[in-house]
Amino acid sequence: MKKIALVTGASAGIGRASAKALLENGFAVIGMGTRERETDPLGGEFTYVSGSIAEAADRERFVKTALDKYGRIDVLINAAGVAPKVRADVLTMSEESYDRVMGINTKGTLFLTQLAANEMIKNEGDSKGTIVNISSISAYTSSPNRGEYCISKAGVSMITKLFADRLSEYGIPVNEIRPGIIATDMTSGVKEKYDSLIGSGLLPIKRWGTPEDVAACVLALCNGSLPYITGQSFDVDGGFHLRRL
Repeated sequence: MKKIALVTGASAGIGRASAKALLENGFAVIGMGTRERETDPLGGEFTYVSGSIAEAADRERFVKTALDKYGRIDVLINAAGVAPKVRADVLTMSEESYDRVMGINTKGTLFLTQLAANEMIKNEGDSKGTIVNISSISAYTSSPNRGEYCISKAGVSMITKLFADRLSEYGIPVNEIRPGIIATDMTSGVKEKYDSLIGSGLLPIKRWGTPEDVAACVLALCNGSLPYITGQSFDVDGGFHLRRL
């Protein structure tokens, strides 16, 4: 039976690469993005839904689209996320920026996961579903000029643990991927900074990561290759997490 996957952030970057990898491996995908329409069609059995995970009505419509079309949800990939519009010192960052980043990255992820999980529980069989959350190395790395982003991604790490614990009785694994320095629209504005850091030895694997690097890990967590893992964090970061002397 073809598995049905929901992928947020499917307009670009990691979400789009993840949707593409799943499509190429036999999944049907319903993708959500904030762009009004899919500008570069992925093809295959892909359905695009315009909306924001920050909005309850959009989350509900996203899930309903999958249920109306296929009657079930097997996979949820929470890839949607935003950075602060302005990088501000933690001493001066605004409540408005905090609320925006947390509303999308953390609250939106939490309540979409809740919606999808309750549908997965209804699935028949021992393998009812799989959930993968895309957080960041910022979940444990201090960046005082974008504190709201770090806090939001640390929240995604705890969301992963909570749902991994709660859904284990249903055979639904919940895991997290922590991307490192990935070449996406989000990092395009700081390219020179990271080029310099990578060049000076920040990463053991001395290159930018790509959305496809992350998507490869997403696929491994969704295709049944890792059945005895839940609540785990996978660092797709070129070795950034290593502490080297």
